Amino acid sequence: MSEKLQKVLANVGLGSRREIEKWIEHGRVSVNGTVVTLGARVEATDQIRVDGRIINLNKRKSVCRVLMYNKPEGEMCTRKDPEGRPTVFDRLPRIKDGRWVAIGRLDINTSGLLLFTNDGELANRLMHPRHEVEREYAVRVFGDVKEQDIRKLTQGIKLEDGMAQFKQVKRRATVTQQGSDEDSLNQWFDVVLTEGRNREVRRMWESLDYKVSRLIRVRYGKLPLKKRLPQGAWVELPLEEINYLRETVQLPKETETVLDEKKAQLDHVRLSRMRRSVKKHKLVQQGVKKTPKTRQGRS
Repeated sequence: MSEKLQKVLANVGLGSRREIEKWIEHGRVSVNGTVVTLGARVEATDQIRVDGRIINLNKRKSVCRVLMYNKPEGEMCTRKDPEGRPTVFDRLPRIKDGRWVAIGRLDINTSGLLLFTNDGELANRLMHPRHEVEREYAVRVFGDVKEQDIRKLTQGIKLEDGMAQFKQVKRRATVTQQGSDEDSLNQWFDVVLTEGRNREVRRMWESLDYKVSRLIRVRYGKLPLKKRLPQGAWVELPLEEINYLRETVQLPKETETVLDEKKAQLDHVRLSRMRRSVKKHKLVQQGVKKTPKTRQGRS
């Protein structure tokens, strides 16, 4: 039985369906010697090439893996940036088969929880709006936010690409601190939404004339950002949390893991090693040391 080409390639871990669709549009994929267009379907016996390289569809599917990364501000959610800016892929561990696929994106000025997987189908389903996976953000807003505007944000705001709304908006308790007048005008909110359109959180606040001065993703589905995980560091998720994500989007459970959970604990020794690695990587990016890019680890 034939299947969509982008689904077949995602299933062998080459990337997300969206990423592969772009490859097809750019003429990088051929089937049986003919460059194909979007919408092509393939059989198990077809020969598929990407950039001239034959793709083995019969190889054993890799064990599903998921990383949680604490993204700092200033990093791009792309594999390579033409301006040479750092990307979220720079510090991820190398894998033998397939590649890491980002589950959604965070813009350059947003920090916090970002997930990666080597399973393109899992990434595609988690990003699809029909599954309504919750994303929670901590938002610092400049200005005196009125209760009537909070109601508008939960009832629905019309943006240029359609209606958008927060599932929940919760004002954080204000802590009085000494500081500038500008600091006193900042308020923190926790907001929840179930889709991931480009800059959606910022655009919703901006539509009501509020400026977002800080934005941090703190939860994806039921998975909170790991406590004490340094910015710029990653941790591999255990089988239980991977299967939570798979069950959320109606994929069968994974039965194997490459993770040694005892070694994966965020204890003092591992956290210290992470912080040193992140600091060293920043120095390399700034050109302080002429050494290859460092990585937190390989696997």
